[in-house]
Amino acid sequence: MGRSLRARRVTFTAPGEVEVRRVDVPEPGPGEVRVATEVSAISPGTEMLVFRGLLPEGMALDATLPALAGPTGYPLSYGYAAVGTVEAVGAEVGEAWLGRRVFAFHPHSSRFVAAADDVVALPDGLAPEAAALLPTLETAVNLLLDGRPAVGERVVVLGQGVVGLATTALLAAMPLACLLTLDLHPLRRRASTALGASESLDPGAAGTGDRLRELLAGGGEGPDGADLVYELSGDPAAVDAAIEAAGFGGRIVVGSWYGAKAAELHLGGRFHRARQRLVSSQVSTLAPELTGRWTRRRRLATALAELPRLALDQVVTHRFPLAEAKAAYALLDRHPEQAIQVLLTYTEEGSD
Repeated sequence: MGRSLRARRVTFTAPGEVEVRRVDVPEPGPGEVRVATEVSAISPGTEMLVFRGLLPEGMALDATLPALAGPTGYPLSYGYAAVGTVEAVGAEVGEAWLGRRVFAFHPHSSRFVAAADDVVALPDGLAPEAAALLPTLETAVNLLLDGRPAVGERVVVLGQGVVGLATTALLAAMPLACLLTLDLHPLRRRASTALGASESLDPGAAGTGDRLRELLAGGGEGPDGADLVYELSGDPAAVDAAIEAAGFGGRIVVGSWYGAKAAELHLGGRFHRARQRLVSSQVSTLAPELTGRWTRRRRLATALAELPRLALDQVVTHRFPLAEAKAAYALLDRHPEQAIQVLLTYTEEGSD
């Protein structure tokens, strides 16, 4: 059995305010393990809504994850991408767990206790920084399951943050007619083409609309417009852009969570006449029509199997020691053009 220790944990104390607080970490109980964290990934989507105070009041962060099931309200801890090594086990947990590198859906903390059933044993050779992107890739797998891209389709992805880039990487492995992405930031557009996008466009540049229509022209081999559009930018106004890009009968999958931001949609023109379909995609659940064959465990296993092949760790642009967490959030909040995936590292934490 391991000794009881203190840990340092990221705590959001108010909108725009972050502290690293010391907390007690108990001995692992029956069926539990204690993990010493090596690295954790900051979610630039949902987590920044927490940082900015834009979550809907009273809504659970994620009712399906034990560490995030409580209602929102400051102070709170958040995060769902921790990688570390099992340093102690409770009763009913085999000693073989000791020293294993694992992934956990857990807030940023230098140490934590979790049920052994809730952590994912990682394969040998998978780098911690890559493993921290597992939930991002699981979200991308969910987006593909909901969008159902097919051979020869024209696909557009709006937004090339970490989820958008992971979705692009998965889509690039498919035999699509074209895979087009849009993002305001050159850094992300370069990453997008490196991961397999046919072309990545600046939605704010003059002539982008014409270029997009040109690339989505059927050319006598089908109707104009995209067969499938993913809205992953986090900007509610982008749903209208998705409707504009989609063709007749096109599917529009909205994977962004806008929090308290309202989306004003114009559904009286193209959307209505083009018989388009607007689909919600959210990783906490599976689409009802998939549950006969798919489970969350199968989806996670699929993401874990794809992770080494995609080499998504190339989207990691910054690493901050846990003690500098406030600077990490400030970078993402004030200079999104400079960063894609930001990690917190724990090597300096010692024994706390």
